[in-house]
Amino acid sequence: MLPASDLLPLAVAVPLLGAAVTAVAGRRLPRLGRDALATAVAAAEVLCLALLWARTSPDGRAVSWLGGWTPSGGHSVGVVLVADRLGSGLALLAAVLVLAVLCYAWRYFDEPSGERGGLFPALLLLFEAGMCGFALTGDLFDAFVFFELMGAVAYALTGYRIEDPRPLHGATTFGLVNSAAAYLSLLGIGLLYARTGELGMAQLGVELDRLAAPGRGPDALLVLAFVLVLAGPLVKAAAAPFHFWLPDAHAVAPSPVCMLLSGVMVELGVYGAARIHRVVFAGAGGLPDAVVRDTLLAVGVLTALVGAVMCWQQRHLKRLLAFSTVGHVGLFLTGAALLTPAGLAGTAVYVAGHAGAKATLFGLTGVLLDRYGSVDEHGLHGRARELRSTGLLFTLGALALAGLPPFGTGLGKAVTEAAAGRELAWLPAVFVLVSALTGGAALRAALRVFGGFGAPPKEHPDVAATTGEGEEPEIREPGRRLPPPMVLAPGLLLAGCLAVGVLPGVGRALAAGAAAFTDRAAYLAGALGGPAPPAPPAPEAWWTPSGTGLGLLSVLLAASFAVAAVRRDPRRGTGGLHRAVVLPLRRLHSGLLGDYVAWLAVGLAALLVTIAAQL
Repeated sequence: MLPASDLLPLAVAVPLLGAAVTAVAGRRLPRLGRDALATAVAAAEVLCLALLWARTSPDGRAVSWLGGWTPSGGHSVGVVLVADRLGSGLALLAAVLVLAVLCYAWRYFDEPSGERGGLFPALLLLFEAGMCGFALTGDLFDAFVFFELMGAVAYALTGYRIEDPRPLHGATTFGLVNSAAAYLSLLGIGLLYARTGELGMAQLGVELDRLAAPGRGPDALLVLAFVLVLAGPLVKAAAAPFHFWLPDAHAVAPSPVCMLLSGVMVELGVYGAARIHRVVFAGAGGLPDAVVRDTLLAVGVLTALVGAVMCWQQRHLKRLLAFSTVGHVGLFLTGAALLTPAGLAGTAVYVAGHAGAKATLFGLTGVLLDRYGSVDEHGLHGRARELRSTGLLFTLGALALAGLPPFGTGLGKAVTEAAAGRELAWLPAVFVLVSALTGGAALRAALRVFGGFGAPPKEHPDVAATTGEGEEPEIREPGRRLPPPMVLAPGLLLAGCLAVGVLPGVGRALAAGAAAFTDRAAYLAGALGGPAPPAPPAPEAWWTPSGTGLGLLSVLLAASFAVAAVRRDPRRGTGGLHRAVVLPLRRLHSGLLGDYVAWLAVGLAALLVTIAAQL
């Protein structure tokens, strides 16, 4: 029986080798053979990570020094993989979603066997390797390597349909903005290496603590390194004002790819920012917790509100769901920024539930594109009445997005709200509002598309939007019978979201993992082979009357917003608040690469100034 330390390298090697085999064999195998091969590899990866999760104690860590290059005298040149419950859990979540997406896409791209062969499933497995490696690495430079592997494959998957120029434009914007941020992160890593001579996260944390001068705060180099290193994760997480690339990429990426981008990739950015801060910068040689907390809380709240407001304005269903991801990432970042076990426990549960709900909604949007060649909420008005099971799942997914108990999104929202309310009394109101707006927008689309409620909407000159009409079909036979996996896979993912909220063991395990995640001393000891201190107590991660009540309030508001929208007189114009606030915000999302790079520079400069002002 393999110990957890031996499972760690396998967790990265299995999808890497599987991708190579699938790419080579895919040109010789029939469609069924290459899909079966990729699915078998993905299932093996799920099994490997499930065993790793089971064999890693809630308050412990599995450590593997590749090639036996262990530290000597507290210093190392080897590559280390470190798995705790949150890291291995996030890798397991990525593996489950990849398996679901592979099953969903069995008949999604009906290409002849020789056309691009097994490229799509091979890219998915390579994407999985990058995500799992990033979640499990304990080395800052290797985090950058896995980060870039994950990003490069994501760009290729976004622009997979090369016959259409729109995916190529979206992929180019996605790639250039994220690559610019990644190279800024590499510059920050170089600054830390110049100061400490270390690249391992644990070694960096120990060395920065050793070099800290008593009674003196962090200097300019450390502050600059902190902002630069976090540039990559924050851009990947689509935190405002670094989020502009995400809706543009989601609007043109194939629906199965959107299931992964929104379901787990952006959440890895939040995880990376939290991990790097906690291990490297949270000690005596780093930045004060109060400064980091206040700064990231501001970024999280801004991201949540921008995402929610922009989500409500969309009629292009993929862009609507993409902006809802921005809004929820803001909530995740807010929970992680609390720097408490309870806040992180709620965020972990929220991420697990959100992955199932959001992947479900994107998968069902792919069904609409399959049947009607459109993802336009207005153009699809009443056309999908015959898709009853799809409509029911979409409605349930929208309610789950709003935080309906007992879905996992509702439980994660409730636990995070309680933790946030203990820090700032007004923060739960942000969670309620953002959940109501994002869930209400999806519910509004369900009422119009699957129910035909309300009068067909009419457009006004000041509210022109990306419509979603005239999309290039992602399949070759739009008149075919709907493949069962395209409904079955989203249904199972939504059932997984429900399971997170109704199985007490899931919340308890993630809460224990969150407590271990915030225990910096235990991480340093585990990664460097020292004696581990006693485990901290795990926070409570279960339903409470107040959490259930706020969840029901969010759902009630979401339903009210959706009903009011579909009943609104289409001849009415827009109000003054819309013209003064919403339209300028929409104009910032110009689709121009130069604007997005400029916002990257502005956002990083704002972070630097904000942190420096607090010090």
